[in-house]
Amino acid sequence: MVAETNMGVQNLIYPLFIEDGKGVKREITSLPRNYRWSLDLILPEIEECANAGLDKFVLFPAVSESLKDPIASYSYADENFYLHAIRAIKERFPHIELMSDVAMDPYSSDGHDGLMQNGRILNDETLPILAKMAIAQAQAGIDILGPSDMMDGRIGFLRDALDSEGFQEVSIMSYTAKYASAFYGPFRDALDSAPKTGDKKGYQMNPANKREAIIEAKLDEAEGADILMVKPAICYLDVIQTLRETTNLPITAYNVSGECAMIYAASANGWLNYEQSMAEMLLSIRRAGADGILTYFAKDFALNA
Repeated sequence: MVAETNMGVQNLIYPLFIEDGKGVKREITSLPRNYRWSLDLILPEIEECANAGLDKFVLFPAVSESLKDPIASYSYADENFYLHAIRAIKERFPHIELMSDVAMDPYSSDGHDGLMQNGRILNDETLPILAKMAIAQAQAGIDILGPSDMMDGRIGFLRDALDSEGFQEVSIMSYTAKYASAFYGPFRDALDSAPKTGDKKGYQMNPANKREAIIEAKLDEAEGADILMVKPAICYLDVIQTLRETTNLPITAYNVSGECAMIYAASANGWLNYEQSMAEMLLSIRRAGADGILTYFAKDFALNA
């Protein structure tokens, strides 16, 4: 009765990794209990999750190196297995909310989120590529786009592109405060998407900065974002709380792979109780002000709720 914060399955968004092929269920070594799935096996996985009360998923593609190029052209190609998977999932489960990833890095031979030339990221030249990707995903049936690239001005550019193609009802969940974090390692292992050269500090945020997150949030809100995201979550609870006090838009937080991997490893060694520590971590993110949480714990939480 007197609990100030409630944490439930309705607050969770489950990230899933998909690759081309059949019969694939490949556990991610650095992120135990999580897998790369082929479409035929991800469908029953989503059904099991939906039966446990989960109805929000974000889909990430693991793309073969042979399909990658400097301009990420496969991201909007007709034969893209990711787009076919979106169609198949939405046809099978029309009631779920399916979220996407909009960035060049899964499809880029450079492994960067933006267009790279001569060692530099070209911000403005990246935006039309992201727009092609976003429109292709909207055409496939995605409900919520997740621009994770951190290019300046991309929310307004994508909103205009979507509206001009008749996709006014497709929402944008902006990765507003995405920090250049050390906690992304297992995710990059899952997608083989680490940068081939350099790092992402030129376009992701400095972990030392909090006021900058307010600037990013105001820009994204003005450009038409429907939801704002903070990533990672645990080391940035103060940023989540600051944005909660700054905006009336919904806020999501990404409980990223490295944060979850710490709990997996500690519980596997008997140092922590898995269910209790998982639940406490998620509760702390909710308490800081997140309406929704992207987390690899989502299925386990739902099954234990």
